[in-house]
Amino acid sequence: MKVPLESEAIGPQTFSSETVGHQKGWLSPENRIGNMELQADGDKANYSDTVLYHVLSKEKELRRRLPWYHAPSFLLLWVVLFYAIVLPLFYRLPDRITIADEPIKPGQFVAERAQKVLYEFDRMGPKVVGSIANEVTTVAFLLNEVAKIRGEMRSDLFDLELDVQQSSGSYVVGTMTSIYQGIQNVVARLSTKSSNSTSYLLINSHFDSKPGSPGAGDDGTMVVVMLEVLRQMAISEDKFEHPIVFLFNGAEENPLQASHGFITQHKWATNCKAVINLEVGGSGGRDILFQSGPNNPWLVKYYKQYSKHPFASTLAEEIFQFGILPSDTDFRIFRDYGNIPGLDIAQFSNGYVYHTKFDSFDVVPGRSVQSTGENVLSLVRAFANASELRNTKEHSVGHAVFFDFLGLFFVTYTEKTGVILNYCLAVLSVLLVGFSLWRMACVSEISLGRISIVFVVLLGLHLLGCLLCFSLPLIMAALYDIGDRTLTYYSNNWLVIGLYICPAIIGMVLPSTLYYRFKPNEKLNHSYQIYIGLHVHCVVLAFLTIFMTAIGLRLSYMCMISLSLYVGSLMINLLTTLHDRGYYWVLTVQLIQLFQYLYFSYLFYIFLVIFFPAMGRNRDSVNPDMLIALICALGTFFALGFVVPLINMFRWSTILLIGLGVVTFIFSMISVSEVGFPYRPKTSVMRVNFLQTRRMFYEYDGSLSVDDSGYYFDYQDRRALRPLKDYAVNLTGLTSIDTSCDEYVMCGIPCFWSSWCRGLSSAAWLPRETEVDIPGTLELSLLNSSLLESGKSKRFEFELAGPPHMGLYIRPLEGVAVEDWSFLRTMLDKPDKYSSPYQIYFSYGLDKTPLKFHIDFAKPDGDLNGPMFELGVVGHYVSQDFERDATTLQFIADLPDFVYTMEWPSLFKRYIF
Repeated sequence: MKVPLESEAIGPQTFSSETVGHQKGWLSPENRIGNMELQADGDKANYSDTVLYHVLSKEKELRRRLPWYHAPSFLLLWVVLFYAIVLPLFYRLPDRITIADEPIKPGQFVAERAQKVLYEFDRMGPKVVGSIANEVTTVAFLLNEVAKIRGEMRSDLFDLELDVQQSSGSYVVGTMTSIYQGIQNVVARLSTKSSNSTSYLLINSHFDSKPGSPGAGDDGTMVVVMLEVLRQMAISEDKFEHPIVFLFNGAEENPLQASHGFITQHKWATNCKAVINLEVGGSGGRDILFQSGPNNPWLVKYYKQYSKHPFASTLAEEIFQFGILPSDTDFRIFRDYGNIPGLDIAQFSNGYVYHTKFDSFDVVPGRSVQSTGENVLSLVRAFANASELRNTKEHSVGHAVFFDFLGLFFVTYTEKTGVILNYCLAVLSVLLVGFSLWRMACVSEISLGRISIVFVVLLGLHLLGCLLCFSLPLIMAALYDIGDRTLTYYSNNWLVIGLYICPAIIGMVLPSTLYYRFKPNEKLNHSYQIYIGLHVHCVVLAFLTIFMTAIGLRLSYMCMISLSLYVGSLMINLLTTLHDRGYYWVLTVQLIQLFQYLYFSYLFYIFLVIFFPAMGRNRDSVNPDMLIALICALGTFFALGFVVPLINMFRWSTILLIGLGVVTFIFSMISVSEVGFPYRPKTSVMRVNFLQTRRMFYEYDGSLSVDDSGYYFDYQDRRALRPLKDYAVNLTGLTSIDTSCDEYVMCGIPCFWSSWCRGLSSAAWLPRETEVDIPGTLELSLLNSSLLESGKSKRFEFELAGPPHMGLYIRPLEGVAVEDWSFLRTMLDKPDKYSSPYQIYFSYGLDKTPLKFHIDFAKPDGDLNGPMFELGVVGHYVSQDFERDATTLQFIADLPDFVYTMEWPSLFKRYIF
């Protein structure tokens, strides 16, 4: 295939039509066009010649493009690169080191030993706060493992202190006050005998789990990683400067109570100057650094220098801190209540088993344990000798921007450096684009003004294309939601290629393709017009960089990467003759764009791996497909922004877009078949959270007005319970609870945490005929009620006793206000953020002492004799220590095998005082 030189492809030719006719017998299309242009200049062309001129102009335009049959290969190339390079590097893990390897690999993390400990940890089953498994069995297990390490320790070099903390306290999380009592932490401090440092490094993981889940991944993997790291540090001959505190906390899922108890109360907490928090949001895979700091970029520099397998993203940090992902970690507690900077590191692959019974030893890959262990061990050794740890405030100099490239190398710089870099690259890119346009004008002998008009036209078309790039996938997501077909990609993730990525590609290139197809003939060479199309994308990215940098978003580094690579290719083309040699500039652009494509495909694949399973627990109030479509559109914009416009350098590019549309149609048909059914047994289950509830509502006079039983469903995904309608499970009578919200405090529903209570508008109630057997007691006692000195307030004093998880809902009646109470005043002091009904969550570990509290109510008119408030009291019998009744077990058995239930009995008592 011959690529025409610019001199061969620009403008009209200046030869005589008569001469050419004698030479060739019949004029070639290009020469006929040149001949007719001369005739037109001399006013000699007739109407038929003019029509023929335009026809042949179109023919000439097509001849300047590359053959159409190269286009499919061009697109498939990028698909092959993704599967051949991106996926293997994404899933790359080191080989597992065995116990037999240890003599020849001293000082290295031994995954096999960690796995043996994990196997025993998994066998203990679910470890819910307050259960025997969590408070007795697991604590004893951890103490035994630490004792084994002490037996191997170099006692001549190190000291190992051990403490079992029982803490009690409270704080506000979400829209509730969380109170804990007797929550346990197993804490070990390893120090060098010769060191006098008072600055400690804190490493944290949690050993408790969600109801029903053994927690082998979340967070058993990190527990055993910490134990092996502790062992390697304790048996090493290498001393370290700063003591290391290993915190095995016993109430992270509660939520985050144990870390709060440690950082606010433990004797070693004030000495902790930095933290490495270890979490798991699935089971296996590589561990990603997704939060850092705050304001301590030296931490990320150490991560860059010492991490064996770097895997990190500033974009992940900003997404997590925006609250888009329905999760939280202990890192926030250490940061907010201890003012401790650090690193938040987590595994996230296979999020489908997260918080289910399938999160077991069998699904935790040994190579994942090895990868995380090597990273953590290396980081602990580095931070334990870091001079910055002596005074972290001196090194608090702003945020860091960080990312890895396919796990091959790591890049980090300060936010201030990023601002300078972003602005400089944005300005440089605009200047180079301007110079390129001037160069085109000089070479093609077309005025710069004319070329500027082409640029402006293509800019408008590209902005429209960007709008369509995002709109078309979002429209697809909306249509699927309207048709109740959300989550079709949940089990078969590849469906997003046709459902969202192809529409994004079509949308981005469609306006310019139609323009090239139907525009009047232009004298500017087609290769130049394609190049201007890329320049337009560059300018859009430049202004996007400036905007995001100005508002303080560190994710502007993504635009900076795109600009730096494109500017590099443009400079090479301008410094050589490639810029003006037909399509030869494409070679330089695309060779460099390979790096951009690989990086952004890798980056956005990370978020798809995270969010695919997360959409199955994102509740039903928001269409999850919108987020997946947005991620796909963003990935297309950044990964293919300089690739997709090149579709127009091929002939019949319109047909190619139609082909992509056909792909979308085929995938759509597949998605509405059985293939698109979201759920599969064990591997990608449908989550159903429900409480078998007995409700007892007492009126002001003490009479019992309601005593019923049923199932309270807290919907976990957009499809609610509709996928169950064709199965044997009886859902007759299932109703929304909205109608009860005005009549009863908290809608008369025993919502567990603040996230459950905020989602009551979409929860459901299924009545049941038989009474729920409550496997325990729940007692609320009014100890005293008395007028306060003002005469306009009345104090009510109570005592609450029951299971390890209980809740209070407080709703003053009309004209009554809560003046004070014995809980934290945070919710009362911020009425703009917190309002009635107030939620108080109370849990305990070993200490079963009843909760005593008082509430003061006030009425402006001073009439304190009648009803003043509703008080809801809930007992949650969460752990397997409490039996489920036969009716509930049968209901669970009737559910299809793709359903996983998180459930427990609960008792709701409503009082009016």
